[in-house]
Amino acid sequence: MYTILIADDQTLMRDGLETILQLEDDMDVVATAENGEEACALALRHRPDLVLMDIRMPVMNGIEAVKKLRQEAPEIKVLMLTTFDEDDYIIEALANGAIGFLLKDIQSDKLLQAIRDAARGEMMLPAGIAAKLAARLASPMPGKSASMRARGRTDGPKFTDREQSIIALMVEGRTNREIAAQLFMSEGTVKNYVSTIYDKIGTNDRTQAVIWLKEMIQA
Repeated sequence: MYTILIADDQTLMRDGLETILQLEDDMDVVATAENGEEACALALRHRPDLVLMDIRMPVMNGIEAVKKLRQEAPEIKVLMLTTFDEDDYIIEALANGAIGFLLKDIQSDKLLQAIRDAARGEMMLPAGIAAKLAARLASPMPGKSASMRARGRTDGPKFTDREQSIIALMVEGRTNREIAAQLFMSEGTVKNYVSTIYDKIGTNDRTQAVIWLKEMIQA
């Protein structure tokens, strides 16, 4: 049984999600909240497996709520609710502990599967958002990130077309095996590419890569 908390300032959205989820045998909505502050308090009280967190809320927005929960209850997974016009928040939310994003217009069957996957710890990113992140990664940097300044570099790393394809799938939350299958490569070859990407970024895992992306965009 997956226990879920829903946080959204729109009553219709909040109640609609609760109705859909409560119909599932393996899901239980333990609480709902209308702002980030209330969501954090209820999450700390109920300790749900997953929080569905809207980004734009009064009192405390979703980004600040994610930061607070990461500090006080890092075991609670947070899946952000967003629309395409909010994609500037994506990197910040991921870097601060969100496990992924759901678009508010997602079909109900895909919503339910995404929630199950996220509750199991899989990163969730809609393909359109993942493509935007990959495009930003491939675009010229307006300035130097903090990590690059620390290394004394004057420009960002350059990624090959193949590396950019792999990056797009990485930010979608795909495993090396899934990337290999989609790009018709061996898993070992994908691992080598991923290692090269990490070396260019200056990290050795996906979480740190997301943090680097945040630095790059905000530089």
